[in-house]
Amino acid sequence: MFNLRILKLFFVLVLFGIALVIVFLLFFLDNSTHLRDIGAQEEVNKKLLSGSVYIDRLEHLNLMCRHFNHSEPDDFNTLIENRYLLDHIVVDTKHQLLYCYVPKVACTNWKRLFMILTGATNTTNVLSIPATKAHNRLSLLTLSNFTYTEIKYLLSTYTKFLFVRHPFERLLSAFRNKLEYKYNRSMYFHNRFGKYIVKNYRTKPNNASNGDDVTFAEFTAYLAKSESEVFNEHWKPIHHLCEPCRIKYHFIGKYETLLSDSNFILKSIGVSDVRFPFNVKTASTSNKLKKYFSMLSPSRIKDLYNIYEIDFKLFQYNLQDLLGYEVG
Repeated sequence: MFNLRILKLFFVLVLFGIALVIVFLLFFLDNSTHLRDIGAQEEVNKKLLSGSVYIDRLEHLNLMCRHFNHSEPDDFNTLIENRYLLDHIVVDTKHQLLYCYVPKVACTNWKRLFMILTGATNTTNVLSIPATKAHNRLSLLTLSNFTYTEIKYLLSTYTKFLFVRHPFERLLSAFRNKLEYKYNRSMYFHNRFGKYIVKNYRTKPNNASNGDDVTFAEFTAYLAKSESEVFNEHWKPIHHLCEPCRIKYHFIGKYETLLSDSNFILKSIGVSDVRFPFNVKTASTSNKLKKYFSMLSPSRIKDLYNIYEIDFKLFQYNLQDLLGYEVG
């Protein structure tokens, strides 16, 4: 009898132990599922957060376009008459993608990428493609290669994007690359613009100048006296180049977040086998900005701000971050 009671007690303890194990397992499984759900939600939140940046940029752009009374989206007749604009919008029919390239905003690497995306080259190594080949008009299609009906269809249905940069940083980059540096490829700019600037904006011009000794002060004086609509593409305001108030772009990438923005765009169109190249730069244009602009008078800086004011406002840039003060 005694042994029977012990046996019953033993079975009760075993059953109790099994019940505890089952409860523990159920709790663990429920908890791990909950943790996985939290992890998945955090991943979704990250994606939403990263995507919200691009939504904010577009919403701000639309707000500023209305402010400047430039909001005339899908005015195809006006757009198609602008051959300069059509020449700047690169087409990838395979991925249904349109890219308005802006000189001095990583456009060389984006053109290289488009050569890979469109099959214009056999390599998948972006940086192995020569810059001269990427900029060759025959390497890529632009909207200029299409008929009126086709252009209207492409603008209406394709994914469209552009990249922007702080207006003064882009301006300084253009000056240094095209006029200050004595590269062989800069000779066109020395002859076309440099000689004219020296002759007309130097106090005591020397006829012997080859146009390769233009100062930043002289260059900006030339800009202040010229019409921005006819500027060279390297220093032409972005709103003239890409008409962001008349074309409904889906993405606005920024030079300051170039790598992440570029790869976000590639991922959004389903491209996973190519990535935007990461370049390590020895010197940043932004680091030299204060040095060059300290050579200019406040009135000249104000002149330049007026030229690029719409770009400043459309793309959320200011002078405080770079120069330490605002204009006017």
